[in-house]
Amino acid sequence: MKTLLYNIKELIQVREHLNNKFLKGEEMKTLPSIKNAWLLIEDGKISNYGSMEDMPAIAYEQQVDLNGKMVLPSWVDSHTHLVYAGNREQEFVDRINGLTYEEIAKKGGGIKNSAKKLQETPEDQLYKEAAARLEEVIKMGTGAIEIKSGYGLTTEAELKILRVIKRLKENYPISIKSTFLAAHAVPKSFHNSKAYVEHIIKDMLPVVAKEKLADYIDIFCEKGYFTVEDTKNILEAGAAVGLQGKVHVNQFNAIGGIQESVKQNALSVDHLEIMQEEDYNTLKNTQTMPVALPSCSLFIGIPYAPARKIIDKGLPLALATDYNPGTTPSGNMNLVVSLACIKMKLTPEEAINAATINAAYAMGVSDTLGSITKNKKANLIITDKIPSYGFLPYSFGNNHIDQIILDGKFITY
Repeated sequence: MKTLLYNIKELIQVREHLNNKFLKGEEMKTLPSIKNAWLLIEDGKISNYGSMEDMPAIAYEQQVDLNGKMVLPSWVDSHTHLVYAGNREQEFVDRINGLTYEEIAKKGGGIKNSAKKLQETPEDQLYKEAAARLEEVIKMGTGAIEIKSGYGLTTEAELKILRVIKRLKENYPISIKSTFLAAHAVPKSFHNSKAYVEHIIKDMLPVVAKEKLADYIDIFCEKGYFTVEDTKNILEAGAAVGLQGKVHVNQFNAIGGIQESVKQNALSVDHLEIMQEEDYNTLKNTQTMPVALPSCSLFIGIPYAPARKIIDKGLPLALATDYNPGTTPSGNMNLVVSLACIKMKLTPEEAINAATINAAYAMGVSDTLGSITKNKKANLIITDKIPSYGFLPYSFGNNHIDQIILDGKFITY
């Protein structure tokens, strides 16, 4: 099937020759595009593109006149917890009344609250709820998504989450990666994090590996949750069965998790609301992608990751939603891009790069997604008629997406 999109006002994130899989520092300020463009999709992939002035004669089965709308790669959301049960709106009220995230967790809320609900929810119901959320984020422009476990905290419940993610992979055209995050919190049945990590490595991980239920492994490296030593043990065990690390780190405290993550060749380090000078230095000239989660900072009122400083120090940056029931009950990447500009002082070019090409690297899909490049998947956003791509983050809270294309097909959820 060949589909021709023509009269595109601007074709955004066009990268014919990719020297690197991600952008860093000054490179993030440039967002290459073609104005008054056309694009050809063939068998689900980007086949060709160019300026309308130079468009050759093209054979196609379908043509779509975009009449001045813009086209860009779909958003890539490299950090979510989309599979969960119920919600935590009471904790939202508790925070309004003055309780901190840590105080809510100590009185039985937080991750353990979600785990209890998930353990009690049948797999089919869990799948139904997750599928509805997935369709919601697709309509908002997300064309690739990473989904973590971590709201199970028992072998049975963690495997249930991962099997739901596997079903989503099988039933939806969006690109999905699965991450094993049993080390999200320490269950009450374990006396300390070390004992629980040993249980994860000995009892859970072999089943996950045998059934090929995960692409990555993760741990919440933070005071009151898991130590740097725990992180080392989890990442080494994951690597032994072919699972690279993607680590929650520096959300509330800087305790050395970035240093251990880089040492263990983690694909990404995520959150980064609290950064020390040594953390920036550790990340320089590595293959580990810093990932900021601005909608989490918005929702629970914690500092935003110092994204401007990260880029100004010559580092790369990706953006993601952290979609979860407790700290970010939204998978809206459009809002994330806006917050990056409004609160983190990124330019629109930097924010779009962080949400596409760099996010694709952070999810491990940069060979197939994240830019307008020949032979990459045709996962695309078609905008409304807007004055410029800068209007997307400027007009926050409004939906300026007209149509979504996944694997070369128009999506109509």
